[in-house]
Amino acid sequence: MTPQDPLAALHPLRTPEPIALWPPAPGWWLLAALGCAALATLGWHVWRRHRRNRYRRLARAELRTIADQHAAGQDPAATLCAINVLLKGVCLQVYPRRTVAALSGAAWLDFLNTEFLAAGSEQRFPDAIARAHAADPGFVDVPALLACADAWLRRHRGGRA
Repeated sequence: MTPQDPLAALHPLRTPEPIALWPPAPGWWLLAALGCAALATLGWHVWRRHRRNRYRRLARAELRTIADQHAAGQDPAATLCAINVLLKGVCLQVYPRRTVAALSGAAWLDFLNTEFLAAGSEQRFPDAIARAHAADPGFVDVPALLACADAWLRRHRGGRA
């Protein structure tokens, strides 16, 4: 009898199959489904917010048109009247009609300034907005009025849910 080396009788080691990437484990399927649901919900909220603020974008575009007309030489009184009509139209869309429709003069100015303060702004509308429909509104600081109107359109909060 010849002594044999017991290690020489061993077969070479076989490497296992590599771990497959597909199909993923059930936990990954659940995570993917939750991620898709979260993205869909986020997209829906962004879309609703975009639609809700459409009136703001349109009003700000109209305000830019008014500013361009003023820069082209429009009368300051006509610019004041156009800004007032724009703001009143926006308010009639956003706030209850019974609250806004009858406002004019000092009450209208107070309403705009109150909504401005509620939005967290320290700006105030020039007093000329209260005299918008007067025969002679007096001095109108149009650049300040345009800046206030633009800031108000960006920041105001609507009265409806």
